[in-house]
Amino acid sequence: MKVLIVKMSSMGDVVHCLPAVTDLLQNVPDAQVDWVVEEGFQDIPAFHPGVRRVIPIAIRRWRKRWLSSAAEIRSFRMELRAESYDRIIDAQGLVKSALVAAMAKGPVTGFDRHSAREPLANFFYKESLAVARELHAIQRQRRLFAQTFDYQIPDELDYGLQQPAAALSNDIVFFHGTTWASKHWPDQYWLELAQRCADFGYSVVLPYFGSVEQARAETIAARVDFARALPPGPLLALGRLLVNAAGAVSVDTGLGHLSAAFNVPLVAVYGPTSSHLTGIVGPRQASVAEPVLDCAPCLNRNCQYSPDSSNIYPPCFETVTPERVFQSLLQQIGR
Repeated sequence: MKVLIVKMSSMGDVVHCLPAVTDLLQNVPDAQVDWVVEEGFQDIPAFHPGVRRVIPIAIRRWRKRWLSSAAEIRSFRMELRAESYDRIIDAQGLVKSALVAAMAKGPVTGFDRHSAREPLANFFYKESLAVARELHAIQRQRRLFAQTFDYQIPDELDYGLQQPAAALSNDIVFFHGTTWASKHWPDQYWLELAQRCADFGYSVVLPYFGSVEQARAETIAARVDFARALPPGPLLALGRLLVNAAGAVSVDTGLGHLSAAFNVPLVAVYGPTSSHLTGIVGPRQASVAEPVLDCAPCLNRNCQYSPDSSNIYPPCFETVTPERVFQSLLQQIGR
């Protein structure tokens, strides 16, 4: 059976789909899985040994210059339609993902109009399935696949990625950057946590993307022994770093979810977003969140409070302290 998955972005959403692929292959052993994904995230489905072919798409880049990208778009369409599929799953539930799924050869299944993020996507499906929106994103994906292929969801959550039996380095990786201003854990907290890790004998690695993250990473690296900033690199190299890491700490960002997929002991800090709907999930992962404010989780990109309204900004992180995060990290590591 040939199956095509359309799950293009973002990084965390792509990671959330991995356990559903594992479930599918356990219950439909003859399934051959191909996956359409944004070019910047194509290494993620490639990490899964059950994915036969990854078909990269570049909508984020093409939409900036549609005319000059015409030849590249035609080439993508030819690759997408190179073979027929027994089932195509739009696992994203957006109009753009539904359009891509409809371009491929085969019947398309997706969320029904009450379950999809964009109800109009339902217009392009041959089969529409109801999946509660109140569930965690990983469970929504698993239920969509299970209903499509008529099997019971396994009890075990398995991202399907291979990990070593034990950590091979002493690195604690800090994923301190995110696109939402409201999701940034305070810089002073990162600095305190880095010092605690160093005092305990760990080295701290701070990947960065962009000038703001670079400044934060280099400041911490300059002030804490055994801490180093890590310039941008391919996702494949970051995956190798994670596989060998002793642990990680993350804000609500895709790289934190990727760490969970590699089963790295991890603590994620949550303030304005919901750990119930998009929290890091795994046997050695934990989320630290304490919504002491009535507005949390607000799900807003920008905090409604002014920076002068609290000693800690955003104020929903005030009780998510470095000490709490560090003790939780030690617990996940097993120390």
